Formats: sequence, structure tokens, C-alpha cells
Amino acid sequence: MAAVRSGRARRTARSGPTLEEVARRAGVGRGTVSRVVNGSARVSDRTRAAVEDAVAELGYVPDRVARALAAGSADTVALVVPEPESRFFTEPYFAAVVRGISAELARADMQLLLTLLHGPKERDRFAQYAASHHIDGVLLVSVHADHTLPDLLARSEIPAVLGGRRRAAEPVPYVDCDNTGGARSAVTHLLARGRGTIATVTGPGDVYAARCRTDGYREALRAADRPLDESLLACGDFTDEGGELAMRQLLERAPGLDAVFCASDVMAAGARRALRAAGRSVPDDVALVGFDDSVVARHTDPPLTTVRQPIGAMGGEMARVLLELLGKWTPGTPGTDAGARRAGEGPAGEGPDSLHRVLPTELVTRASS
Repeated sequence: MAAVRSGRARRTARSGPTLEEVARRAGVGRGTVSRVVNGSARVSDRTRAAVEDAVAELGYVPDRVARALAAGSADTVALVVPEPESRFFTEPYFAAVVRGISAELARADMQLLLTLLHGPKERDRFAQYAASHHIDGVLLVSVHADHTLPDLLARSEIPAVLGGRRRAAEPVPYVDCDNTGGARSAVTHLLARGRGTIATVTGPGDVYAARCRTDGYREALRAADRPLDESLLACGDFTDEGGELAMRQLLERAPGLDAVFCASDVMAAGARRALRAAGRSVPDDVALVGFDDSVVARHTDPPLTTVRQPIGAMGGEMARVLLELLGKWTPGTPGTDAGARRAGEGPAGEGPDSLHRVLPTELVTRASS
């Protein structure tokens, strides 16, 4: 027994039992062990049992990298966020989408690589890295209209899925939410509350989701036969500071406004600060509505009425679409969020089997309106 323990200790010191040792213990060839470890059906039940017993006895752990290379797969997906660290680590949206992605990839035994890009040089370097087959596919969030990385990846035949989209006719697979409908419901809610002068803090004009939310604002006003006053639109950048600055501009242009729809909860928090500094009470003087239903909405004083987009479900759906492209996911996978597959509520032609999916939004009414 002492000799056996000594041998095991030596194996542990040099990184564990090898494939050859498992083969000797099972009385089979190295290739047979490899087929069993990789789940091949070309092995008899008796041989498979012998190999599995040897694996258990020796405590053999397959080399994930070697297995991936042998299968022509890196078993790794990159999540690319073209935003600075200051925004990625402070905005609740990113944390929620990462959780949704991570949970789905974990079920498929895939690793997640997070990459933050700051400019063209880093974009091109990442495209070269991806083209070298270090990863199996790419998920991108926070895409702007001029982002070319999805096109670079397509030319290299690297599967990619966007969180959101760059334009209405987006050729790359994507998962989005009903931004226009959500914004329309928010402004309709403010109109139903009897608000007469409704302003909006929009997102950046080069972000398709921001433009859709502005469209929803306009549509609700038109449906109510309200005039469209361009002075009631101020552009933010999806940050707290941007929301505060835009709110100050609105108060200068239209001091009599009595409601504001902000294109994100984070900007609504900044707008709330500007309203307080101007001596305006929420909701008595000015009703306030955001978009996202992030943790920010629940901790705003008063709690924020907002449009809930299913961010975690969107992240999970992005991962599922990519796994479908990679042939590593099938319908009915345990843990799948059924609500995340209701893509038929999006634009025409975007059904549950499409690689272009739009998820529904929901208005959540709280004390700010």
C-alpha cells in the first residue's frame, strides 16, 4: 500500500495521471480512451465501462485544451464590450447581461472571455485574435451604428451575435427588446396621468435602441394628437452625468415641463438630481419615467416608474443563439427561460426559430409618476 501511495503522490506532483496510464489500467489503446473521454459512440459498452472504471480509480481529469483542439473547438466564447471600464463596471445593465450569458454558457460547458475594446487598434487586434481560432464565437453588446467588428468577424466566418443592433436591417444575428413599444407605453402612461408638457432625455443618436426609444416617444404624442416640440428633446449618453446635464438643458428651454421620459434608469437618476437642485418635486411637479428596470430604479427616491426590458433573459438568449450557430444547443435544454423565446412579438418575420429575436418589454409603475 505504501508503494501505491508513493506512486500516486508522484503522479500528483507531476500534474496527475496521463491518458497512457488510463489506457494501461483499462487494458486498451490510447485512442480508445480518447474516444470514451470525448463521448464517441464507436466503443462497446464493455470497453467503455473498463475505461470509465480506470478513469475513476486513477482520478484522471481530461485536458480541456487538448480535447478542444482535437475537436477543432476552443470551447470558449468572447463577450466584447466596446465601452470604457468606468461605464462597464458602474452600469447595472452590463452586470445583468453578463449573468444571463454566463448561466447559459455554463450549461453548455463553455468558457466566457470578457474583452473591453476602446478603439480601432484594439478592435483590429481582437479580430485577428478571433480569426486565429482562439475562440468559437463572439457576443457583442452596446453596439453603435459605426461599429465594424461584426463585419470583420463575418468576413472571417466567425459566428457572432449582437445584443441590440446597429440598424433596422441588421444582417448579423441579434437579440433585442421592443424599444419602441416600451417607450410608447411609458409616454402613454404619462399622458394618462394628465401630464401636459412631456419632455424626453434620449440616448446617443448612433445607438439604434436610443433612436427607437425616441421614436416611441414621438409615436405616443402623435397618437394623442399632441404637438411635437423639438425643444423638449435633450440628448444624453446613457450615463448619470449625461442625464443630469440633459435635464438642466430641458429646464432652461421649457421651465414649465411637468413630465420627463428618460431612455435609461441611469439617466433618470441624473435627471432626478437636476430636478431636486432646481427645487422641483417628483412626482408632484415633474413625473419621471426611466427605461431598463435596473436596481437603480428601485433605489431612486421616490422609486422610479420604468420600462422593464428582460436584460438577463436577453443575455441568455444571445448565448443560446450563438450555441445554435455552433451546433451546441438544442431546444428544451434544462434551465431555458421560456419567456426569452417569445420573439414573435417583434417585427414581422422574427419568429422563435429566427436568428433575429425581439423580446417584449413591460411598464412597471412606481411612485415617481
